[in-house]
Amino acid sequence: MIRVHSYESLGTFDGPGLRLVVFLQGCNFRCRYCANPDTIGLQETCMEVSEDEILQMAVREKPFFGKKGGITFSGGEPSLQAVKLLPLFSRLKEAGIHICLDTNGSIHNEAVEKLWQLCDLVLLDIKEFNAEHHRALTGHDNSETLRTAAWLEAHQSPFWLRYVLVPGHSDMEEDIRALGQALGHYKMIERVEILPYHRLGVHKYEAMGLEYSLKDVKENTPEQLERARRIFEEYFPTVYVN
Repeated sequence: MIRVHSYESLGTFDGPGLRLVVFLQGCNFRCRYCANPDTIGLQETCMEVSEDEILQMAVREKPFFGKKGGITFSGGEPSLQAVKLLPLFSRLKEAGIHICLDTNGSIHNEAVEKLWQLCDLVLLDIKEFNAEHHRALTGHDNSETLRTAAWLEAHQSPFWLRYVLVPGHSDMEEDIRALGQALGHYKMIERVEILPYHRLGVHKYEAMGLEYSLKDVKENTPEQLERARRIFEEYFPTVYVN
């Protein structure tokens, strides 16, 4: 059984076209700005769903996907359940359904590599390039994430690079330029998505009795987003602000 937190039908944010988004339970990161803290805990109450149920849901919605849409697995961190997802991904491929995997790229093993190979597109979340700043923001090292980017490039697996722009934490020009210099030559990066920092999940922290540690951080100004976009465009050909 697959541990599922929730679903979103006809989503337009997590990959190309209209998509069925499956939010899985459990994450190994502790991002300070996480908008879904209720998806983090592995032991949290959630739905135990069979691969048949998810497949049937995707097949029912397939007529709405069009040429670009499909199914996206997000979280939480989907690769924590790689072994359970592998049979489902194979069946989705057989059904002709486009598969996206939204991942922090920090888990790297044989099952996860097989999962990437079954994906049509990986949405790779790079939280920060500077290792120290990354750990301060997520509580986790970023070496495996960068290794994942290199693996996807080497195996000609298309991916989008997603970057949350948190004022004072991940918007430093030096760090963005270092990321561009390291990955700007990758041919498998189809686009870069700059995700504005927002506070939409703060109420969840309050409901769960948790402290939101970035409560003093304000959302991005249009000028901050435009500045970041211009820097990214010096290294990557296709950059979007979502």
